[in-house]
Amino acid sequence: MAASIDGRILPGRWRPERPFPAIYETLHDRLGGDAWIVGRVTGQEFARADRYPDTTAETFPREPWFATHEAPAWGVVLDARGKIAWGRADIGGDPILVVLTQQVSDAHLAGLRADGVSYVFAGETEVDLALALEILNRELGIRRLLLEGGGVINGAFLRAGLIEEVSLIVWPVIDGAAGAPSVFDSSQADADALAPLTGMTLTACETLEGGAVWLRYALAAA
Repeated sequence: MAASIDGRILPGRWRPERPFPAIYETLHDRLGGDAWIVGRVTGQEFARADRYPDTTAETFPREPWFATHEAPAWGVVLDARGKIAWGRADIGGDPILVVLTQQVSDAHLAGLRADGVSYVFAGETEVDLALALEILNRELGIRRLLLEGGGVINGAFLRAGLIEEVSLIVWPVIDGAAGAPSVFDSSQADADALAPLTGMTLTACETLEGGAVWLRYALAAA
């Protein structure tokens, strides 16, 4: 993740306004994940279609479906209720894989298949994050997954005790106002839930171009 010094993650709000060196993707590549994962709101930013048809004559089993099994890296998006119509099969060359719940309609599954978007199911009405990771490992051999936001999905993984390392670019900018999401955030319903962290160890600190700092922490969870 990348954030202001007050931990906020919406660059349009950061001050002073400034051009940012293109280092995020460089560090993404250095971390070397088998896949990266984002939540629905972040995933929606990559969509190219408005919606899928509302109906289909087909019925699909609620089991994993893969347009391909071969990928240097996967782009994984959590979309519990099947809201994103993709209109594409990959993001930057990484095949898209959507994590759904079993309540998603057959019409949505038909749309995903037509676009060549792979999908798995992890839960009946809410995504079970631990189950999702188990399926990605079992079906595709994914072992190193880069969690890249937004803040709510980052917070959900944190509270589930599923994060082993934090990799954070801190830019020399400030948001300074209430209302912007932070690196780790929550819904109102989860606001009082505490993360099961028992320790954090600084493993690397690197000064980057433009006065940014790259911090890496190993996390220990109960």
